[in-house]
Amino acid sequence: MSDCCGKSKGHTGGNACATFLAAAALSAAQSNLDQVVEHARREFEVPGIAVAVVKDGNTVLAKGYGVLRLGEPAPVTPQSLFRIGSNTKAFTAAALAMLVDEGKLRWNDRVIDHMPGFQMYDPYVTREMMVRDLLVHRSGLGLGAGDLMFWPSTDLTRDQIVQRIRFLKPATSFRSGYAYDNLLYLVAGQLIPLITGKTWDDFVKERIFVPLGMTVTNAGASALLAARDVATPHARADGKVVPIAQSDHDNNAPAGAMNSSVSDLAKWLIVQLNHGELPGGRRLFSAAQSKEMWSAQTIVPIEDLPANAPTALVALQPKFNAYGLAWMLRDYRGSKLVYHTGTLAGYVSRVTMVPDRRLGVVVLTNQEETGAHAAITWTILDYYLGAPPTDWVTAFRNLAKVEAAQGEAEVKKGAGKRNANSRPSLPPGAYAGRYRDAWYGDVEIEERGGKLTISFTHTKQLVGELEHWQYDTFVARWKDRTLGADAFVTFWLGADGSIEEVKMAPVSPLTDFSFDFQDLALRPVAAGVAAR
Repeated sequence: MSDCCGKSKGHTGGNACATFLAAAALSAAQSNLDQVVEHARREFEVPGIAVAVVKDGNTVLAKGYGVLRLGEPAPVTPQSLFRIGSNTKAFTAAALAMLVDEGKLRWNDRVIDHMPGFQMYDPYVTREMMVRDLLVHRSGLGLGAGDLMFWPSTDLTRDQIVQRIRFLKPATSFRSGYAYDNLLYLVAGQLIPLITGKTWDDFVKERIFVPLGMTVTNAGASALLAARDVATPHARADGKVVPIAQSDHDNNAPAGAMNSSVSDLAKWLIVQLNHGELPGGRRLFSAAQSKEMWSAQTIVPIEDLPANAPTALVALQPKFNAYGLAWMLRDYRGSKLVYHTGTLAGYVSRVTMVPDRRLGVVVLTNQEETGAHAAITWTILDYYLGAPPTDWVTAFRNLAKVEAAQGEAEVKKGAGKRNANSRPSLPPGAYAGRYRDAWYGDVEIEERGGKLTISFTHTKQLVGELEHWQYDTFVARWKDRTLGADAFVTFWLGADGSIEEVKMAPVSPLTDFSFDFQDLALRPVAAGVAAR
């Protein structure tokens, strides 16, 4: 009986045959993955994607697909820089873990013992907030609360944002539930200069990037603009995918301003899967800190699938869901997953590890479509976990269609209740003026030729026209149509007919949660009062 190498069993040459089989299997898997990635690029209209896979301490794949910029030939490479958004958070947590290892910090230290000026809205929360609490999304703040202080890009500094957190009213009681936030990661990052004398930026570069050999990785907008092999961000403007300008989120860098490549992030995942051990036996952080970061800290509710969601997605419903220290935790096909996603304007990404298989996957994209990175990741996981193949690209594309239809239905439902015959209570000029929110600052409304415009004074992109909707509610139509964040603007009048407060809310339920317009409470500012 002959095997595939033409040798009878029992003869020499078995190792060569095994190598041939492994190579053939890897080649077939690579070909299948290439097809999946290209399918995802087409279906989700993503110009460029980069993928890396690490297994058993080695990088087995690092490859680019597509182009850096729509309409231009330069290809995505394994070294191409993408913005990784909230995948930055794990680096901030690792930096703090290193300080814990050095005895300079403890996870259960009170924040005010290291940062005396730190303050939350509730004095009790201020007093009891621990370093650990900064990383686990259970502070009592609402989903994305205060994100308008850095998203879209603003001119506020890191210190100014930290100082303004005290004006954000809680949505729930302290440590009672999960609500994703970004601002407390800024506070976590600002602990580093207070403890070490080095900025967050310098610390992660010197203590993480350099030891790991992450030679192209950097942080911040200026470093990205100075690089050459960079994936341009893309977004939809009225349904069409277009290149957009790079945003600057350096004022909240510890939460999401890193730029990296799949070749570099593969090195990061290898160290993570080795529980902090570097090549040669040195350590970035201890195994004890690795365990701490991968341990459940906050229970995350398991959401039901949308009505009419593809049946294939049922296999992705977890049995447990939690958040660790900058890592999301869940199960899949009997294995624990440690993962995170990241979003910045024009980019979405996913980093996933299966510790018991010593497997890691990185997918970076330069278009705001989460289905692409999700489909690619689950395809790779299924291959290594021995699961039957599933067309995840089609499943996530159909899910996106369902969610879009539901979002459009909600918008139409609201429009159906509109009283289009109603009129504003006041003449256009009476709505003009400067309005102030305690944590964001000032918003200007101006009247020109009977038309109203709105502009957020710290945010250049948030400029648009106010279109009358009904009664004293208008819709802010932002000039930058890639934002996808039109918002209702409602003026509340007092008994004397003067404007007492302005409230806002997203028009569409599909608006990114970081446009937290609903958290604003804008009140008129008297003439002569200094801008804020």
